[in-house]
Amino acid sequence: MATAESKSALKRTPLHGVHCEAMARMVDFGGWHMPVEYDGIVAEHNAVRSSVGLFDVSHMGEIVIRGPQSVDLIDSLCSNRAADLQDGQAQYSGLLNPQGGFVDDLLVHRIASDHYFLCVNAANQEGDFAWIRDHNSFDAEVTFASADYAQLAIQGPRALGTASKLTGLDLAAMRYYWFESGEFAEVPALVARTGYTGEDGFEVYVAPGDAVGVWQAILDAGAEYSIRPCGLGARNTLRLEAAMSLYGHEIDATTTPYEAGLGWIVKLDKPAFCGRDVLAEQKQRGVSRKLVGFEMTGRGIARNGYGVLVGGRELGHVTSASPAPWLGKNIGLCMLPVEHARPGREIEIAIRGRAVGAKTVRIPFYKRTRQ
Repeated sequence: MATAESKSALKRTPLHGVHCEAMARMVDFGGWHMPVEYDGIVAEHNAVRSSVGLFDVSHMGEIVIRGPQSVDLIDSLCSNRAADLQDGQAQYSGLLNPQGGFVDDLLVHRIASDHYFLCVNAANQEGDFAWIRDHNSFDAEVTFASADYAQLAIQGPRALGTASKLTGLDLAAMRYYWFESGEFAEVPALVARTGYTGEDGFEVYVAPGDAVGVWQAILDAGAEYSIRPCGLGARNTLRLEAAMSLYGHEIDATTTPYEAGLGWIVKLDKPAFCGRDVLAEQKQRGVSRKLVGFEMTGRGIARNGYGVLVGGRELGHVTSASPAPWLGKNIGLCMLPVEHARPGREIEIAIRGRAVGAKTVRIPFYKRTRQ
């Protein structure tokens, strides 16, 4: 059990007091004292699928890159092609190491041709900044900007109806993975049509001092839709149903985009980038292992790290697994040899010393119906 002293050493978002006042269950999440749930993970999960939920994701990191060769720096380190972006457009990408593995996965936002805004994972933000800074041989300035931002995520089919009440920006016209800067809840903000739940939604970046007021304004705007504040527990089950990768689980320093089913973020036809030669060889010869989804057919719930058996032999491991509240199934993702990673294969999960039946399935498990 965490002591008062250990809790005090954890980082806190600007909304920490709001979460505690709301009696959220708080946990140590990568060095941050964060809400895992308010009224229950299932209720929060289903609120996002059916209506709208609000998340504090201010623990995420922000890095700003400015200068004439900003895009050259980004494209030298990332798998996707930032040079393809237009002003106001965002892109999912991999920040890679020389072995083609992930330093991190991130969102790249192009504010202008010489100005980019990166959103990176909370636990990796200092390392990401150091990696980019240490590999910067371009006419570009890299700034660690996490202290300048709070981030709130409004997610669900009623996210548009909720967010539109708070801004003059035309959010209905904003395309997926695009963003604009303007006033939101009467304060300056960057509003992006992005998210990590498999639903429509918006991620709103504001100054830390504005976070509490914006949080309350969103709850008020979404009251007619029965908006719920949601914790990181629901965020995890939502992203798992949508088969979105989580750093340290589906992707890490030893896993390449091709192995993780993320080949679409690799642009081998752009100039040389970190890990390109390894990825080009892997693309040509094929991968030896691959990420695949599974559903439990036997009685049991798989968990991260459990062994995966094929024909009685342990050939892989579970990367993420959980009950899926919206689908009513026990699901997971696992890494298996490529010859066993096709949908429809009978497998077993080693759960506390016993082999429990499962079958491989296509991912994502859940895909929203677009309006």
